[in-house]
Amino acid sequence: RASRRPRTPARASSSDDASPPPPPARKGNPGELRLLGDSDLMISEICLGTMTFGKQNTERDAHAQLSYAVDAGVNFIDTAEMYPVPSSAPGWKPGVTEEYIGTWLAKNPTLRKDVILATKVSGFNPQSETGGNRYVPPKPKADCRLDRESIHLACDASLRRLQTDYVDLYQLHWPDRYCPAFGNNVYDASKERPDSVPIEETVAALGELIAAGKIKHYGLSNETTFGVCEFVRVADKLGVQRPATIQNSFCLLHRSFETELAEACAPSNFNVGLLPWTPLAGGALSGKYLKGARPADARLTKYSKFMQRYLNAPSVEATEKYAAIAEKAGVSLATLALAWCKTRFYVTSTIIGATNMKQLEEDIDAFDETKVKLSEETLEAIDAVHFARRDPCMIP
Repeated sequence: RASRRPRTPARASSSDDASPPPPPARKGNPGELRLLGDSDLMISEICLGTMTFGKQNTERDAHAQLSYAVDAGVNFIDTAEMYPVPSSAPGWKPGVTEEYIGTWLAKNPTLRKDVILATKVSGFNPQSETGGNRYVPPKPKADCRLDRESIHLACDASLRRLQTDYVDLYQLHWPDRYCPAFGNNVYDASKERPDSVPIEETVAALGELIAAGKIKHYGLSNETTFGVCEFVRVADKLGVQRPATIQNSFCLLHRSFETELAEACAPSNFNVGLLPWTPLAGGALSGKYLKGARPADARLTKYSKFMQRYLNAPSVEATEKYAAIAEKAGVSLATLALAWCKTRFYVTSTIIGATNMKQLEEDIDAFDETKVKLSEETLEAIDAVHFARRDPCMIP
């Protein structure tokens, strides 16, 4: 059977869009507080993802979500310099998501000390609008790399947009070197780049940001086992903190993390906490796309080249089976998918995302054990589907 989480004691500008009012704020804790990897930060089991802020969500929507989540006990917020996504969307502009979070922080200055704020610097992406947006005034385009100058420039730009003088967790969104990611799982040596920025230069730059007080900790994202091991080795060599986290794809349709990556990142080894992104498989694990449905305002309908791997035939087949398990357990499919993430020992905090307040409320409730607790029978049924066809979204 796949690894389960051992239970441990809990540790101590506005838009004129006509958005619906948020549900009444509620005070409470949606789950445990726990240490963020090998850091000293105590985070909630839920992390509020924000990648829709600025495309599918207005600034008013964003502020409502942030306030509701924090009132519900979520203290961890994740964003990135390139957000919102997808970058292929008409009118896309990088940095808008950070700007919305910044205006929310400016309206709620007393909350900054209570919020664990994470953002990300883009990896290898030559001549991109994200790179150009680091400059004042912005340039049309510039290279995104993980060299010393780029990392310092990107961090300063994020701090300006977020209207804060530090971030708690600064993540490398994807590597500077070539490695398969974002739906690719086969390493092609012909794509290696001899001019990749050495990991030593990247770690040294992150150490400088820590020493300057601009970031407290750093993390990896879309990384491999080799990458994790190299970052740890280099950090130890340079006397810099080790990476605290890894933000990788992880959901019922994509469980590849739980093999050798889980071993490397385990608390007994490098203690690098997993922050799963897209735990609902881009919304596919809500069940909204089953039976050929394509809701007009849904992400995978609006953006036909974005995350479509979660709608391939093997994924739909598996999703149908998970939906049946959820029905038998008396919960929604989305609740099942999120509550399952909570049971994995290597998951530190699960990144949720929503485009409306009803979705957000359901996502947060999935972590409340007074409302949802998956039985051993349900967990075994989930594993049976997985072992019959592993990681269906990765099947071409």
